[in-house]
Amino acid sequence: MKFTDGFWQLRPGVEALYAQEAYDVWQTDRTPDGPGLVVTAPTSVIAKRGDTLNRPVLTVTLSSPLEGVVRVRIAHHEGGRWHGGFALPGAVEGGAGEAAATDDGGTITTGGLTARVTAGAPWSLSFAHGDRVLTSSGHKAQGYVKLAPGAQVDRGIVDNSRTGAPAPIERVFVHEQLDLGVGELVYGLGERFGPVVKNGQSVEIWNADGGTSSEQAYKSVPFYLSDRGYGVLVNDPGHVSFEIGSEAVERVQFSVPGEVLEYFVIDGPTPKDVLTRYTALTGRPPVVPAWSYGLWLSTSFTTDYDEATVTSFIDEMAARELPVSVFHFDCFWMREFNWCDFEWDPRTFPDPDGMLARLHDKDLRVCVWLNPYIGQRSPLFAEAAERGFLVKRADGSVWQWDLWQAGMGLVDFTNPEATAWYQSHLRRLVDQGVDCFKTDFGERIPVDVEWADGSDPQRMHNLYTQLYNEAVHAVLVEKRGEGDAVLFARSATAGGQTMPVHWGGDSTSTFVSMAETLRGGLSLAYSGFAHWSHDIGGFEGTPDTAVYKRWTAFGLLGSHSRFHGSGSYRVPWAFDEEAVEVTRRFTHLKMHLMPYLFQAGVDAAATGLPLLRPMLLEFPDDPAVRHLDRQYMLGGDILVAPVFSEAGEVEFYLPAGEWTSLLTGETVTGGGWRRETHGFDSLPLYVRPGAVIPWGARSDRPDYDYLDGLTLRVFPGGSGARDVTVTTPDGRSETFTADLSEVTR
Repeated sequence: MKFTDGFWQLRPGVEALYAQEAYDVWQTDRTPDGPGLVVTAPTSVIAKRGDTLNRPVLTVTLSSPLEGVVRVRIAHHEGGRWHGGFALPGAVEGGAGEAAATDDGGTITTGGLTARVTAGAPWSLSFAHGDRVLTSSGHKAQGYVKLAPGAQVDRGIVDNSRTGAPAPIERVFVHEQLDLGVGELVYGLGERFGPVVKNGQSVEIWNADGGTSSEQAYKSVPFYLSDRGYGVLVNDPGHVSFEIGSEAVERVQFSVPGEVLEYFVIDGPTPKDVLTRYTALTGRPPVVPAWSYGLWLSTSFTTDYDEATVTSFIDEMAARELPVSVFHFDCFWMREFNWCDFEWDPRTFPDPDGMLARLHDKDLRVCVWLNPYIGQRSPLFAEAAERGFLVKRADGSVWQWDLWQAGMGLVDFTNPEATAWYQSHLRRLVDQGVDCFKTDFGERIPVDVEWADGSDPQRMHNLYTQLYNEAVHAVLVEKRGEGDAVLFARSATAGGQTMPVHWGGDSTSTFVSMAETLRGGLSLAYSGFAHWSHDIGGFEGTPDTAVYKRWTAFGLLGSHSRFHGSGSYRVPWAFDEEAVEVTRRFTHLKMHLMPYLFQAGVDAAATGLPLLRPMLLEFPDDPAVRHLDRQYMLGGDILVAPVFSEAGEVEFYLPAGEWTSLLTGETVTGGGWRRETHGFDSLPLYVRPGAVIPWGARSDRPDYDYLDGLTLRVFPGGSGARDVTVTTPDGRSETFTADLSEVTR
């Protein structure tokens, strides 16, 4: 949100009070993290005693919840309501920093990171890794802002939150501005489909169901990562407004409504190190089951289908040697208008128990679609309303609207009894034979309501998805075990990475949308999410054969892969026979890569690093990679450049060294841009110099014994020896040492 009119003036109706100096600094043990500093920052320089009268101050508290992380809390009125931050499972009891206060100011030191506040005027708070300053908060950076009625500011999506009523008009805000260095670039802030580099953008952290072709996001995360090797998390699940080198082109500004703003500066020194620390603080993903890496095939959304249709798809895929691991039933497994009543539509599926058993006999897992809404036609609506399980308006009536399902209500997951009730229906489905759930929606959360536990509605708008996914994930962990639980979720916020997998939402069936989908995945990877998927071929509309085949190659070179659409089936023979060949080639390739991919997932549980990686994570010292958003690394060693055209022309960048095509064995020298033309059965797929890829023996399934028939493929461009660990789906692990002079292509 922009408050200023150029460098000197404020917008009409805006009053801003800025921290002008560190009037005094003292050491304290009374912070959320133990040792810390408290700074009194008056909004005017205090020249004489009388200046302390009638003068607002900002109280700034510094502490460290985890090594390499500094917490900064800015409060106008400490007694003002603050709705709290995110769950921080990695925060260390007693804190992780050392505080020191002197006449010159004070420091918090934690690992290699030091926060320093300088006594006196002008206001100066800096963050340094060793002797290298990462960023700082200077003159007119920390501010308390008041808006008069009619103030000329744009609240963006929060003014039209798609909830049936506008958000309450906020009148006071706290903001911070952190300096950007010359050439410094910013990434992250959730799954966002515009440019991956966020400089110059205004970003509202406010989940919305806006598709992939808009500035809105299903997964809004108030965390950004700088290519200078640090990150910033605004510890507020509510509405956070970012101006990234936009309003103040030399700074990143973030603001929240209310009296308190809290943020963390997270040290590197590399971008990988930042993500490792960030996910240590907010949570890391579990190891997801190996079967989930296989191909997911869907009924699609509005198509007509029954058991015969599903069986025909599965049998035809098997006949064509197209291995399928998961079959997904989308919304219409339940009766229309009833979503969600957790009951198979008896008109279409008269024998669900038998059908699920027959699908399991075909060695398939089964996924079914869910959302957190209860349609008025469903018999469960009256039960939930009577028992107080649905979100209510201030007058005590049930909140309802007609978008999506007629008269639907929203399950109140802040009510433990409502959560247990919802989970009881999921347990019944798991007992019936359902293996996993697609948790759709969770973004259209109203703010003109009251929650059972008294939560601030502004806070719950983004945080609702966390409670929703936690409720579903907990059932799968309980019923199937930690290592066999997996979601297919659309919405998220900070911490959502602990409940994989997430997919990219509703794209259109075009090359342009394919590219924006990849940008969303890269931004989500920068935001700490290790696992990600998308609808191969796009969701809205039906892709032409070229889009389908190019997207198939892209979609099968990620952590999770799903054929799904809106109004048409997405089985490959519905397009042409070449689509079948493309699907077979890349599905088999992914199965052979499973020892490599599954190990990357095991490593993600330990480090938080994503499987689909922006180039910057692997090559932080190469300035040429910093803007790249049409290619990525799959794990640490395989470069993928999807083809976004029917003709097959593709331009991509190879960092320095000797790279090898995984598809042809051809070696090329990197350190520059390449232009290539590829058929539908190919794309630029290059292995990093000196890499060792564990290559599995099977092409028919993802969950096999990777050690049985394992080959270590050693690629040129390296020297010495390299250790490679392979973990099997049942948890056995073995480390091999490969001589890089033994090259196999």
